[in-house]
Amino acid sequence: MKNKIIMSVVAAIVLAGGLFAFAANAPQSVNLNLAAKTPQTAVSQPSAPPANAGEYICVKPLDVVANPDMYLNKKIKFRAVFDKFSTLGLDYKPAFRDSQKYISFLIKRDDVTDHTIPLSEMKIFILRTEAEKFIDLDSGDVIEVYGKEFSNALTDPWIDAEKLIVVEKKNKDTKKKV
Repeated sequence: MKNKIIMSVVAAIVLAGGLFAFAANAPQSVNLNLAAKTPQTAVSQPSAPPANAGEYICVKPLDVVANPDMYLNKKIKFRAVFDKFSTLGLDYKPAFRDSQKYISFLIKRDDVTDHTIPLSEMKIFILRTEAEKFIDLDSGDVIEVYGKEFSNALTDPWIDAEKLIVVEKKNKDTKKKV
């Protein structure tokens, strides 16, 4: 009986030590600094920031995911890499956005560089009428999102995108091959 208790305590200590070692060595959020690398390119979509752009707090998406309570009911803006349009989070009662009027979209995690993982913890919604202007968005395009976190249900940030700007197209060649 004593051996089982001792082994359990040792296992718990080893597990805790491993978790602390992992947390200490975990990669920090990667600052892509996309503004310095790539100039804003001309695109067919509206590309001007909103007139009240000064009201928005410039954030990193991973910071918002880590602290959704801090940004609740605040206007935020961030740059991210577009992944895809989705229906994730629509019609969820505590943070309701009607799937007939809205569509959500996913952005890529910026802390993973060797493969694509969407930042599914962040639910971003845009009106379907507004999203129709961006049907040519491809996975990998750099976007700037202006929005407001309206809920932190499930301890995730739920954001209404008020303005979407395409900063850089992944494939600048817009001609499609037949």
